[in-house]
Amino acid sequence: MNSIIEYLTGLDALTDQMIATDLLISAKSGVRNYAMAITETGHPEIKAILARHLDEALDMHEMLSTYMTEKGWYNAWEPKEQMNLNLQNINTAINLPTL
Repeated sequence: MNSIIEYLTGLDALTDQMIATDLLISAKSGVRNYAMAITETGHPEIKAILARHLDEALDMHEMLSTYMTEKGWYNAWEPKEQMNLNLQNINTAINLPTL
């Protein structure tokens, strides 16, 4: 994102966090979808391919959640802290200036 627009909209500090959050949500969705697909197929080769993709999606989720935890953007083990972070992000989004 253009640094001037990031500054004007207040997104300069949230851009990386928003991208990481979007990727984490996508990784979670991928894990769920691959797991469901594995249970829906009876062909052993297809199951093996889907299982390999599931393992990759789980690895991606692990990397993203670790990265976000280290940055302080994700508190999976501290629900109260995560809720406070979510509320801060909501307030930031609500208070963004309109262009």
